[in-house]
Amino acid sequence: MGTVLEIRDNIISGRAKAVTALITQALEEGIPASVILNDGLLEGMGTVGERFKNDEIFVPEVLISARAMNKGIEILKPYLSEGDTGAKGTAVIGTVRGDMHDIGKNLVKMMIEGRGIKVIDLGTDVSPEAFYDAAIENNADIVCCSALLTTTMVEMKNVVDLFVERGMRDKVKIMIGGAPTSQEFCDEIGADCYTSDAASAAEAALAICQSIKQ
Repeated sequence: MGTVLEIRDNIISGRAKAVTALITQALEEGIPASVILNDGLLEGMGTVGERFKNDEIFVPEVLISARAMNKGIEILKPYLSEGDTGAKGTAVIGTVRGDMHDIGKNLVKMMIEGRGIKVIDLGTDVSPEAFYDAAIENNADIVCCSALLTTTMVEMKNVVDLFVERGMRDKVKIMIGGAPTSQEFCDEIGADCYTSDAASAAEAALAICQSIKQ
């Protein structure tokens, strides 16, 4: 398992070339692709998320590690069957209608992917209907709504209300985040989860998916 540990360490360091070379080596050694994914790539990104949360590293380092992880996944994909991907759940993410900000949303996306969750990214200016349709189409466990403007926060309530209206509120968990949001606002609109940073959002998303799968 030494090669897998090297993959993990190089993910943490953000060395994409080393990661791809080591993955090829690990496959030649007969190590299962699922082990490389879970114990190498995802384990490494989990450590990156913890360090980011503790202010030991910052956004540039996270981006470099995420790039290395994505390069590694490109190599692994042909070796992973649909039932062997290690995906721990599915999340739909987007910035709500009327809001074009995506830096925070993109960081949350990378962190959630780093926890082994499949992410459907709808981009910015996403309507409640688009969140709903994507969640149903992809059998999502979570919908993650981001907002940076106080004027667009109301759209988060509209997302919650639409799921209630269509009888799917108990089937999908709704997470919110962004500078103007808070736990109080989360409770007020009836969402399931609020987090103040990307690393915490990834931890919460993983916890939700694990609770659903139990």
